[in-house]
Amino acid sequence: MENIKLSIDKAFGFVSEQNVAAYKSQVNEANKALHNGTGKGSDFLGWLHLPSSINEAHLSDIENTAKILRDNCDVVVVIGIGGSYLGAKAVIDALSNSFDWLQTERNSPVVVYAGQNIGEDYLYELQEMLKNKKFGIICISKSGTTTEPALAFRLLKTQLEAQQGRAAAKKLIVAITDKSRGALRTLATQEGYKTFIIEDNIGGRYSVLTPVGLLPIAVAGLDIRQLVAGAIKMETVCGPETAFEENPAAQYAAVRNELYKNGKGIEILVNFHPKLHFIGEWWKQLYGESEGKENKGIFPAAVDFTTDLHSMGQWIQEGERSIFETVISVKASNYTKIFPHDESNLDGLNFLAGKRVDEVNKMAELGTMIAHIDGGVPNLKVELPSLNEYYLGQLLYFFEKACGISGYVLGVNPFDQPGVEAYKKNMFALLEKPGFEAETKAIKARI
Repeated sequence: MENIKLSIDKAFGFVSEQNVAAYKSQVNEANKALHNGTGKGSDFLGWLHLPSSINEAHLSDIENTAKILRDNCDVVVVIGIGGSYLGAKAVIDALSNSFDWLQTERNSPVVVYAGQNIGEDYLYELQEMLKNKKFGIICISKSGTTTEPALAFRLLKTQLEAQQGRAAAKKLIVAITDKSRGALRTLATQEGYKTFIIEDNIGGRYSVLTPVGLLPIAVAGLDIRQLVAGAIKMETVCGPETAFEENPAAQYAAVRNELYKNGKGIEILVNFHPKLHFIGEWWKQLYGESEGKENKGIFPAAVDFTTDLHSMGQWIQEGERSIFETVISVKASNYTKIFPHDESNLDGLNFLAGKRVDEVNKMAELGTMIAHIDGGVPNLKVELPSLNEYYLGQLLYFFEKACGISGYVLGVNPFDQPGVEAYKKNMFALLEKPGFEAETKAIKARI
């Protein structure tokens, strides 16, 4: 099978090929530091060899657990925030029928999400929808005390027990959590929930290939074995023994850091396939949380084209020249749709008659890239041969590996997120959480 391909040549009108090549030694050393465990955050490198370390027994356990939920549920609620849900949603949305949720006869449960916000109306509407439904819960949290998922889990656990009875509910709750400590681990042990472990050395945004992502993806009826196989392939392709000229993760890390050095402080991830919206959301968390620290880091944004060409297109074409784009392109669509001829031709589109819709989309993609380059926006391109589990597995691992390398080149720890705690401390103080008395007093004096 083919591999995904990275093209960086359309950046060379803005930065020199020689300057990008000059990163070769630095990115190679960063890659080696990841594999040798000598860089910052080396205690969070469990994702690095994760694909190739997944064994048959583990995959079978995930698939068997997914089957229990698939056989007994109309709806499965995935509870988690950040990396605890974004990877799963990205893959499920990318590979599921866009209108599958409207089908009355289904082969798989509807997968919905909770714990990713504190929306009272959202939770009310979710619980109303679940009334008289056969539903299950996958709760994902290392600690079990993160506010958003813990709040949602308490509500939904109570509802599930009321609707199914406590004994039946226990069989429809899966906890993905710490192996030995934390509130969710304690509850799971007490109640006898099926559990999977989030290893201590894997952070949330790098967890899509753990049960955090694989179980919901399997519940949705997708092939997790092919997803893992694609990631294994990219693990090899992006390894430290691969030459810079053949290593897409090393090249991506190099060119984006050179662009950043030359004033391009915003990277926009672009797709021309509507199913890839949440790949962009997953990518934003991966790079934003990994690199945005110490007053450094490229700001990650994402757009869906051609839709957003009618909203953000003007700014991208002629706004501040502080941006570059990374375009995810899907070479071959999965279906064929031919544009019809119309006798009256009132819309003037008969020149498209007989063409595939995807050909029109591809010309929009090419025309947009040319226009944006002419407008002063460097373009990188990541091409997937087609949209399936295997190539998505490659894409996910490629971005993860490049992020680790890029963070080291930038000089930050790409595996921590100290800034995330700031809002939590203020929220707890404002809610007068026990133990935050001093902080409550201080913050109330400010408002």
